[in-house]
Formats: sequence, C-alpha cells, structure tokens
Amino acid sequence: MGGPRTGGRNRLSGVGAEYPDGHKHVAEIQRARILAAMVEVASERGAGNVTVARVVARSGVSRRTFYELFTGGEECLLAVMEDSLVRARSCVLEVYDPREAWRVRVRAALHVLLGFVEDEPARGRLLIVESLRAGPEALERRSRVLAELIVAVDAGRRENASGSGLTPLTAEGVVGSVLSIIHARLLVPAGVLVPARVVGGGRLALVELTNPLMSMIALPYLGAAAARRELDRPLPEHRRRAPHASNGAGHLNDLPMRITYRTLRVLSAIASQPGASNRQAGESAGITDQGQISKLLHRLEKLGLLLNAGADQAKGMPNAWMLTEKGAEIERAIGRQTSGSRSR
Repeated sequence: MGGPRTGGRNRLSGVGAEYPDGHKHVAEIQRARILAAMVEVASERGAGNVTVARVVARSGVSRRTFYELFTGGEECLLAVMEDSLVRARSCVLEVYDPREAWRVRVRAALHVLLGFVEDEPARGRLLIVESLRAGPEALERRSRVLAELIVAVDAGRRENASGSGLTPLTAEGVVGSVLSIIHARLLVPAGVLVPARVVGGGRLALVELTNPLMSMIALPYLGAAAARRELDRPLPEHRRRAPHASNGAGHLNDLPMRITYRTLRVLSAIASQPGASNRQAGESAGITDQGQISKLLHRLEKLGLLLNAGADQAKGMPNAWMLTEKGAEIERAIGRQTSGSRSR
C-alpha cells in the first residue's frame, strides 16, 4: 500500500498544514470521502488487500489528491481506524458513568458498544477483525485500547469477596473472550443465521449478546447467582444510529464529480443568497471570470444540485440560481464534514 511520500502532515489527521485556510476545508472534504471509501474497501477485501487504486476509485478523488493527504495506504488505514475508534469511544462515554456501580456501568458500555458494531459493521469489523492484520502500528494502538478495557473490567475485583483472590490476568482473559466472540460473529456472512442456542432468536443481532456476555463478565467477580441474574435482565432499547457515512460522506461519494474549493464556495454562496445571478454567485465565490462561473453553474445544474429559477424569464434577464433539495443536502453535508473535521 505504499506510494509517494510527502511531508508537512500530522501523522493521523492526513490534512497538511500547507493548505491555505479555504483550500484546507476542501482537503477535509476530500479526506472524508477517502476515509469513507477506505472503510468500505477494508471491510470488503480485508486490511491486507487494500490498495490505493481501489480506495481512489471508490472515493472518486484523484490519486494525486490522495497523496496530497496521505503518505500511502497504511497511513490512510491507520487514520480511518483512529476515526472509527473515536466514534466508538464517543458512544461508550455517553453511557459510561463512573459514579454507577461497576456492574451497571460495564453493562451499559457493553450494550452500546455492541450496538455501535451492529449499526456500523464495516467500522466494527475494521476495529475488531482487520486491526489484527493492519501492521505493527495498528496492533500497538489496539493494545492500548485493550489495556483500557482490561482496567475497566478489573475494577470488578473490588466489588465483593468473590473477586478478592483474582488478579488482573482474569480481566485480560474476560476481555479477550468477549472480543473473540464478537470477532467470530463479525466473520459470519450477512444473512447467515447463528444457531438459536447461541443467540436468542437465532439471528445475528449483536445487541442480543449483551446478557450472555455480561453474565460471563460478572461470573468471576460477583459469583454464579449474579451471573444468572444478568441473563434475565431486560435489554435497554437499542436506538439505532445511522452509519456515519450517510452523514455527509455517503452523499459526497455518490457525486460524479470532485469537490473543489470553487465548488464549495459556489454552493455556499447560493445557499446564503438564493436567487443569485451568475455575477452575484461568482462575486460571492471569488470567481471573477464570468465564463468560468457560467460553466460551473451549468455543470452543477446538470448534476441536479442547482435550479435556474430565471430560466423561463424573458431573454436578457439574469439567471436566478437556487439549490435543489439534493444540492441543499450536499451543501449541508459539506458543512458537517468541515465543521466535524475542525472540531476533532
């Protein structure tokens, strides 16, 4: 997955400091498209079979743009793993309350983590399955995350006398067993049924593993009676999360065009000034050449992103450009991608 190397980048951010501010926003959008494509390609083909050519083809950006943002496929894969990890961690931290009893907080975190992997199986597979074959840096990052999980589970030794004779190795074994079970489920092809004796109802629903996995976690620390109670507890409602790619990157990847700085400025200009003429749109977007702005506006119209409300007016009257529903969706997606990248 190697390729040309360039300097001046943050190791995992992929966005170089050499970009002027406005063009940096475009770089962030292109980066989001590349990361979304990397998630899909790595999940479909495995981390060891990812190539820059496949990621570029899936993302719709140029090979040159890819190498302006990443030094190669390995850096891009590490960046998308880190991005996926941040999202998973954010979901867990929403429900993990250190003030709650150990059993309550571990159960809440487990349920939400299983939900995240179920809702975003490509990212879940990337973190749990493909991280094992993504190279030494990915393994080292995985080890640090596992260490955090082991510490959280090991806190169960302080719950009662049942855990007093245990060591941190118990927590390591428990975490390893839980991940091994999730790993096995993620390797089951879509649509294949898991035996009913393994998962209630027989379908591959990861959140349904909450009770049996929590029973397994509780057993060495709280005893057999507490472990049995975990099997019968009602499951919290699983609020499905839309896969992150649909929150902008999916729409952007579907476009048969490259998002350039000028494209971004034109869509933003018309969003803030509906009914703008060619000249007004060009001035707001910083494009003084009327031939260029005319070509770009008509190109965006053909893509279904703009509507010329003045097209039926008398000849000689200025155009009046509006965002279509699809155009407004894309413009909002661009805004989310840029603001999300800046906040991280």
